[in-house]
Amino acid sequence: MQAPRSDREQIRSHIVGVASDLLAQGGPSAVTTRAVAAAAGVQAPTIYRLFDDKDSLLEAVADKVFADYVDAKHVRDDVDAVQDLRESFAAHIRFGTANPGLTAIISDPLRPRSATEKRGIAVLRERVHRVALAGRLRVPEERAVALVHAIGVGVVLALIGIPEQDRDAGLEDAAWQSLATAILTDVGYPVDESARAAAFRLQADDDALAILSPAERTLMREWLDRIANA
Repeated sequence: MQAPRSDREQIRSHIVGVASDLLAQGGPSAVTTRAVAAAAGVQAPTIYRLFDDKDSLLEAVADKVFADYVDAKHVRDDVDAVQDLRESFAAHIRFGTANPGLTAIISDPLRPRSATEKRGIAVLRERVHRVALAGRLRVPEERAVALVHAIGVGVVLALIGIPEQDRDAGLEDAAWQSLATAILTDVGYPVDESARAAAFRLQADDDALAILSPAERTLMREWLDRIANA
């Protein structure tokens, strides 16, 4: 006889919490069915009834830990858009290096992204959009999102592959400087009102383009694309 749904959810949540601790302590290899069952105080069959296999359990653990991180991420309207992006980049590096086991799971390029990971990308996309609205973006928004994500993941993977005492303390800042040079205009100085930056800013400003008809907006975006990519 199966336990009531509420009891099943409590047991599942308990198992995921225990597995999260094992992941943090010993990485994915430490999250075995036997170890989780012993630490959670349940029988192995209980785990198999709640999770299809070890991979499903790891997915649930990764989703929980990453969900807590994403839920705490907020786009700050009270700070400069570039500063907010810089701070979020640093926060991602800190989170990734503090959770190497989780990083090993979610960094697999062949693994489908979970809904939680997609929410994280959506937050990043919103931050990049604010940079575009500020007239500081020199590349298309989607390219900027891809670059920030790729470089952030790359830095984390590079750091966790090195013993903590041997890590390059300046790698994060060097990576950000390279990233900023690639995606931002006039790094470290007042806003650059170049034609390209202005084009990306206007592309991002839906309110400014709302006065145009749908056909006019399409044509305007085509012109802006041409200016931005000239």
